[in-house]
Amino acid sequence: MGGLFGASGGVVGISFIFSMQGQGGGMIYMPLFHWVGYDIKTVAIPLGILLSATAKIFSLPQYQRQHLIDWRGAWPMMIAVLIGAPLGALVTGEVPTRLLIGGFAVMLLIAAVRTLWMVQQPEPNTDVPWARRAFLGSLVAGGAGFIGGLLGIAGGFIISPMLIWMGYRSKTSAATTAAVATVSSLAGFSGHMAHIAIPGTMLMVTLVAARAGSVAGSWFMAHRAKSSWIKALYGIIQLTVGGEMKGELWHLNTLGAVVGGLVGIGYLGWQSLAHHEPPLPHVSA
Repeated sequence: MGGLFGASGGVVGISFIFSMQGQGGGMIYMPLFHWVGYDIKTVAIPLGILLSATAKIFSLPQYQRQHLIDWRGAWPMMIAVLIGAPLGALVTGEVPTRLLIGGFAVMLLIAAVRTLWMVQQPEPNTDVPWARRAFLGSLVAGGAGFIGGLLGIAGGFIISPMLIWMGYRSKTSAATTAAVATVSSLAGFSGHMAHIAIPGTMLMVTLVAARAGSVAGSWFMAHRAKSSWIKALYGIIQLTVGGEMKGELWHLNTLGAVVGGLVGIGYLGWQSLAHHEPPLPHVSA
């Protein structure tokens, strides 16, 4: 029982942090429940998807009140993830657990590099044309949905950076990703329903925790957070968890997590110094 409430506390923190990025935290829930001792395929993955969907659903009202969601661009992406996510979920049972963990870790590390690279990038001051949003967004969302369904996540960690690259502002990207990834989570969860074995008490407690964290996190993102804070924190978390999972495969225990977190913090420190070089001294003629 202590492990359950400890994990639930983790769910509150995870949903708070990831709701600021338009995510539900699915990429962290799965390893969290795996580390606590639950089976990956029957508990950790399906519960992670469900909690991710719950967190995003309860973050949407706050984003809508602040007019941050690009609904016109979101609808084509939602259709794409409705096709990709169930297909990915159906393949999960055929993939060996070790390969599943390894693939998950690689995707986290790739996403972390992308996220940290964008921390100091300026926000765009023009809107992306609708045709570009619909076409490229659908390609990205469909692929992210398939990968998310396979790995037990919503794929938002792929969608959000790609929307920023397409020209979305950070907060609009996060809010729109939340709307799209909610559909992806629910579609992916439907593909896992045939092999679910989640204890009832665990389900109830963690759902309440996900709701509480997401409501608080979405409010903080809309009213207080800077875009650079969101991207920096998100990238460090991705590196830490990806490093932990790689370390587990290589029997390094938590060394991988420590290395991943330190690499992220070190890179941000270097990037900050590189963007704040002191001015050259003035030389009189």
